[in-house]
Amino acid sequence: MHESSLGRDIVRAVVEKAQSAGAKRIRLVRGFVAETEWLNPDAIAFHFTAHALGTIAEGARLELTTSWLEADCSQCAERYKPDHHVLLCPHCGSTDAKVLGEPGLRIESIDVE
Repeated sequence: MHESSLGRDIVRAVVEKAQSAGAKRIRLVRGFVAETEWLNPDAIAFHFTAHALGTIAEGARLELTTSWLEADCSQCAERYKPDHHVLLCPHCGSTDAKVLGEPGLRIESIDVE
C-alpha cells in the first residue's frame, strides 16, 4: 500500500500549504514521482481522493507523472533501471552504481480558490 501512504502524504502537504496561504479550497494538484520502483499514478490519485475527504482538498484532482530513474554501474558502465531500490547490475551483478536523478515526490503546483 505504498500508493496509499503517498496519497495521504500529498493531501497532508497540500492542505497545510494551502491553508497557510489562506485558501478555502484546493482544485488541482500537479507533481511528479521519480522512483526506482513501479508506482501506479492512478492508484496514488485514488488514495489521494480518499484521504482528501473532509478536507479543503475534497474533490481536487491530482495530476501526477511518474518517471523511472536509471543507474550507471561503476564496474561495467552499463546503464539500467534499478528494481525496487536494489542497485544490482543485470549485466555484471555489481551493486556499486550511481543513481541518475533525484528520487522522490515533488508537488509542482496547487490550484486553489
